[in-house]
Amino acid sequence: MLAALAAAQAVYVALTAGGSLAGAGRLLASVILILPSLAATLPAGFGWSRPAAAAVAICTANLLSLAAFRLLTVAGLAAQLIIMYRLGRRGPQLLAACLALPFLILGLVLVLDSGAAAASQRPGEIVLAVLAASLGPASASAGAAAGVRSMTRQHAASREAIAGTLLEHTARGERARVSRELHDVVAHHISMIAVQAETARLTTPGMPSAGAQRLSAIGDTARAALTEMRRLLGVLREDTGADATARQPQPGLAQLNELLDEVRDASGSGIRLIVRGPMASLDPGVELAAYRIVQEALTNARRHARGAAVDVELTYTPEALRLRVRDNGPGPPPASAATTTPPAGNGLVGMRERAAAVGGELRTGAALGGGFVVEATLPATAEAAA
Repeated sequence: MLAALAAAQAVYVALTAGGSLAGAGRLLASVILILPSLAATLPAGFGWSRPAAAAVAICTANLLSLAAFRLLTVAGLAAQLIIMYRLGRRGPQLLAACLALPFLILGLVLVLDSGAAAASQRPGEIVLAVLAASLGPASASAGAAAGVRSMTRQHAASREAIAGTLLEHTARGERARVSRELHDVVAHHISMIAVQAETARLTTPGMPSAGAQRLSAIGDTARAALTEMRRLLGVLREDTGADATARQPQPGLAQLNELLDEVRDASGSGIRLIVRGPMASLDPGVELAAYRIVQEALTNARRHARGAAVDVELTYTPEALRLRVRDNGPGPPPASAATTTPPAGNGLVGMRERAAAVGGELRTGAALGGGFVVEATLPATAEAAA
């Protein structure tokens, strides 16, 4: 559109300016004036992709047209202002000022050299030259201001998004820290309360029935607190937004075969799984405790009886799950072979705590015929565990 308007104005100027020219001369003059007019408007199409190059091309074409032919089309001036705005917003702003300076100089030269008579004949060209020199920087400044406003809005949106993300990550990190503290510290102490209450009830001779009942109530309360804490930990871990792997369900007896396969591959020892009685779904806490006890017992067997064969026996009854892990290794040291009390080891203590946390019992020691055995009796239902 701008190119067509510029060409039309150039043709009009050529036809009206040269009154003494013949038809062929006017046609040639029209062609000569059309070329710089098109050169001053067509590059505007590249202003969005290459504003600096388009601005240089348009301003150069307008400057040459004004200097050589005393012609600056309105469409060429409009194209120059548009491209200067684009240059101020997306390109080097100093270039916009440099491109406007030659028009100011040319306008002053035209005023000084033309004289009053010439100025009265062509006042429009001088006015357009001054407008190009003055409006060019103004257009570039307007573009720069628009660019700054747009960048400010983007930066404000980015800062708000970053602040929200940091706040969310901070909250998730705090929830994860609280979850770890509850799991590693508080749950451990509550489980120890349950273990110690159960141990005191079973090992104190001559205890009155009222005292035994109170110790049993202490253990039941501690196990109920552990159950509620597990639910709370589940909520906290879900809120931390961990990845899918961290949110996978806790393992149970359904994953026991996978565990045994992993241990076989890692140790190369023979491991058998023996199941007696009709299999039934147990409370998730009971299944988790059974899984972890088997896992720790297999770890101990691999560490202390490397290469020994291991039997894992599960006996399902309506009231309880009886778990037995036995290896045919050298067994415990002779000094502790006659006792069923587990030595002071974190693994054995952890197994005992897990069994007590769900209301069960655990025994470790030498197995008949050699080797080491871990035996646990876990309640079959959550009601029995409580």
